[in-house]
Amino acid sequence: MPDMPNALIRSACEGDISAMLAIYAPYVEHTAVSFEYAVPSKEEFLERLRRVQSFYPWLVAEHKGRVLGYAYASRFHPRAAYDWCAEVSIYLDRDERGRGLGRKLYERLGHGLRAQGVLTAYSCIAHTQEPDEYLDHASIRFHERMGYRLTGTFPSCGYKFGRWYGMIWMEKRLAPEGVPPVPVVPFNREA
Repeated sequence: MPDMPNALIRSACEGDISAMLAIYAPYVEHTAVSFEYAVPSKEEFLERLRRVQSFYPWLVAEHKGRVLGYAYASRFHPRAAYDWCAEVSIYLDRDERGRGLGRKLYERLGHGLRAQGVLTAYSCIAHTQEPDEYLDHASIRFHERMGYRLTGTFPSCGYKFGRWYGMIWMEKRLAPEGVPPVPVVPFNREA
């Protein structure tokens, strides 16, 4: 599949909700990538977007007016000592994977997080020992290529499609180890 060099990476807006839900729904309904059992309503998804964008970036990849994927960051943990960490997530249209969109989204997301003062990004990824029709290792391989490393494993913690799946945590340092923290600031959607 050819690369997608002309994809526009921009902040998500409320008008993107239907397109993002259309991308997310197959992950909920047909895979164990998401542990949700039901696709959220437009109202619930809009509330998620607003909650994330009150402080963190939520980005979309768009080409010729069509949203092809999205990535966002959220609070890693509510305690103040974790302010320099963020959890990241990414979802691409299933037909658009392998074209460089995920890399572009994550690179821009990482740039935005660094500008906020975030020092470490974490991703919680569904895991299975043996790939099956609901889950493979593509997300793990993608995160490894993006510089993430395994930091934790939770075997058999999620039940979906009549079977148990695990979760792994992967992390990527966005700044060198030991960098003194500066106050983390809200994401500037205009930058």
